Amino acid sequence: MNSTQATLRDEVRQLAEEAFHLKLISGHGDGPNSDEYQIVYQGKPRHISLEQARFFLMNLLYRKGIG
Repeated sequence: MNSTQATLRDEVRQLAEEAFHLKLISGHGDGPNSDEYQIVYQGKPRHISLEQARFFLMNLLYRKGIG
């Protein structure tokens, strides 16, 4: 994993923690591949790319009025 990908993963993890504590998602964690992240949203686990996870979480937090 390169440093850019590691930085993106850290940012996604931070956003996911915030969304989790606000009860916007019910779980999160590393995906099976190094370029994926798992987000449990509306009871369904989703494995998505780090870029998509960042976009999804930012939009979710923005809609909640946090971002």
